[in-house]
Amino acid sequence: MTSVIRYYEGIGSVAVIGNYLPRLCGIATFTTDLVEALLAEAPDINCWAVAMNDKPEGYAYPGKVRFVVNQNRLADYSMASDFLNISQTDIVCVQHEYGIFGGPAGSHLLKLLGELRMPIVTTLHTVLKDPPPEYREVMHKLSDLSDKLIVMSQKASDFLKEIYAVPEEKIAFIHHGIPDMPFIDPNFYKDKFGVESKKVLLTFGLLSPNKGIENVLQALPSVIEKYSDVTYIILGATHPHILKTHGEEYRISLQQLVRKLNISDHVIFQNRFVELKELCEFLGAADIYLTPYLDEAQITSGTLVYAMGTGKAVISTPYWYAIEMLAEGRGRIVPFKNPEAIAKEIIDLLDNEVVRNKMRKKAYMFCRKAIWKEVARRYLEVFKEVKLNRSQCPRPRHLYVENIKSITNFELPELKLDHLKILTDDTGILQHATYTIPNRFHGYCTDDNARALIVAVIGQKYLLTDSICFDALSSKYLSYLQYAFNAEKGRFRDFMTYSRQWTEEVGSEDSHGRALWGLGKAVAFFDNPGHMAMSVALFNQALKAVEHFNSPRAIAFALVGIHAYLYKFSGDSEVRRIREILANRLFNQFKNNVTEDWLWLENTLSYANGKLPHALLLSGQWMQRNDMVEMGLKSLKWLLTIQIEDGYFVPIGNNGWYEKGGFKARFDQQPIEANAMIEACVEAFNITRDKTWIDYTVTCFNWYLGYNDLNMLIYDPKTGGCRDGLMANGINQNEGAESTLAWLLSLMTLKKLYADEILRQPSSPTNPLE
Repeated sequence: MTSVIRYYEGIGSVAVIGNYLPRLCGIATFTTDLVEALLAEAPDINCWAVAMNDKPEGYAYPGKVRFVVNQNRLADYSMASDFLNISQTDIVCVQHEYGIFGGPAGSHLLKLLGELRMPIVTTLHTVLKDPPPEYREVMHKLSDLSDKLIVMSQKASDFLKEIYAVPEEKIAFIHHGIPDMPFIDPNFYKDKFGVESKKVLLTFGLLSPNKGIENVLQALPSVIEKYSDVTYIILGATHPHILKTHGEEYRISLQQLVRKLNISDHVIFQNRFVELKELCEFLGAADIYLTPYLDEAQITSGTLVYAMGTGKAVISTPYWYAIEMLAEGRGRIVPFKNPEAIAKEIIDLLDNEVVRNKMRKKAYMFCRKAIWKEVARRYLEVFKEVKLNRSQCPRPRHLYVENIKSITNFELPELKLDHLKILTDDTGILQHATYTIPNRFHGYCTDDNARALIVAVIGQKYLLTDSICFDALSSKYLSYLQYAFNAEKGRFRDFMTYSRQWTEEVGSEDSHGRALWGLGKAVAFFDNPGHMAMSVALFNQALKAVEHFNSPRAIAFALVGIHAYLYKFSGDSEVRRIREILANRLFNQFKNNVTEDWLWLENTLSYANGKLPHALLLSGQWMQRNDMVEMGLKSLKWLLTIQIEDGYFVPIGNNGWYEKGGFKARFDQQPIEANAMIEACVEAFNITRDKTWIDYTVTCFNWYLGYNDLNMLIYDPKTGGCRDGLMANGINQNEGAESTLAWLLSLMTLKKLYADEILRQPSSPTNPLE
């Protein structure tokens, strides 16, 4: 008993955060195996899991999963940290892969970790050599928040020290865990899979295009010429995320290649996820294991270490982990995308059984330290070390949480797309609704489809679990804009009847500007190459007309779209030229009309007012025009002054607007006004970093939540839509497209701001005693 206690004395409870079986992915398998191994090695410890969900309905988890987190729902991360703190957990062990957590570069996780009171040990399943800025920042903060970082390769340790400046004493190396399997003759299991008397090649794992399996298939004809008894087993289901986005495209391409090469009798596809026992039997039956990956940037590989741990002769491409693991004769390395080299090594190993068996034994013996029993012991040693260090040297608290609370002191509502989907048919989004029922009498308009495109592309970029839904929606809205563009006139039509008849050949300048706004955002955020190409082409076709626009709102909408386009293609000199013309025109309209008590470019305040200073702020910042930025800030502050009363937002009513020298219309208050002000205030904050602008943002946002003249909810939590306005006698209960889209854009803006600010907080902890 004494020999066991030393590994975990003083540790009563360990929570492991990561994916968990039955979710199908490598992290889920690792997390599940780690929890089981810790329990086997230290049965007195209460070891359990916090599972990350990539779909709202989740999975049928076992009892060891005591808490689940919707990866894109920020509120869940706070609830998880509260649960962990209340549960008096001694150690939290995070299985980190950027893509399994929500927010930019998985930054939602930082909120959870920043609120924890116990030591944190983080296992890094990916360490990037050339990280984009947001990924670098997440890794820096993850290092700050973690008491220890566990890596599974020396290369990962080197990257942490050289690229991320992580101190060596913060890094611990522990092998990727594997089951404890005996060293057996491959022929033992072959009859079970119908390959007795065959020479068996194997690749296993979730199937995706980066696996490079086509290179092994192309190598097989040369191998078969000499060894006609060769069989190649490709074991594994298609990766769930690949299946969602591309279906079985990769598997089908491999099957077509097999037929083309006339090697169908030598290739077996096993399209399924196998349990550990059966996986070990498949591995046991293999003579040679292959990992023909296409890229060097893989810092660990569970499939490779599993194969080595069962004593397989391995042929691999030179990704980082393979170079390290297969050194000193433990395997063979071939160049990337080189079927000839693969064939040569397969033949050589089949020719030389003595060499092959020597390689097998070296690999097997090297991986004995990677069996889960040994790995669990090492984890327990690290847990004990960090708990002791924390007790002796308490860490100053990180103030991520307090800084984020300056944005909002309430949990943001959940984003629901139910009503958006109901309003959208195969043509586009319908303009109006009677209550929550789409009203087909009024048909469609370009304004709403442009706004809907913005919602779809932002959602697709930042809400990855709903990416398929957003991809389908964005196709419809983009298709509408394509059809709305009148190439002969160079202008967008606006209104279309439900019977798909245009009511005019040229729409308003405002609708044209909104279309450019939507297309610019699409260019900035689309990853789909076809959608991107369509958006770029349509944006450039439509841009020519705006050079001569005079409507200030049309100019402002276009400038916001131009800014987004230039975010992606900053070197486009023609677009920059038009931005300069439009920005100066808008600025001069302000300059020529403002007075000391009327800081506005027109003598009437009407609709979407916040979008005008928003355009000045964006353009002035990137054109290095301080006078333009100053005008934007002053006019925005003036708008807030006349639209905030007694601490809540009172937008200019559209029942009379607000004439200079006249009375301000109190009603009907429209959701579009709150949205325009929210987006402008966020940009003012981004420029000035003055958190007063965040307070204004929240005040405007709260209008939707009932902090308004009638103390009534404007947004509809049941449908995810938004009522059409606040009237003197109550709420307009219709939930049309403009209102719903204004709400969704406002909510997305706040959620993105929240996530962005987590990334922007200082990396070093603050000592509360100072």
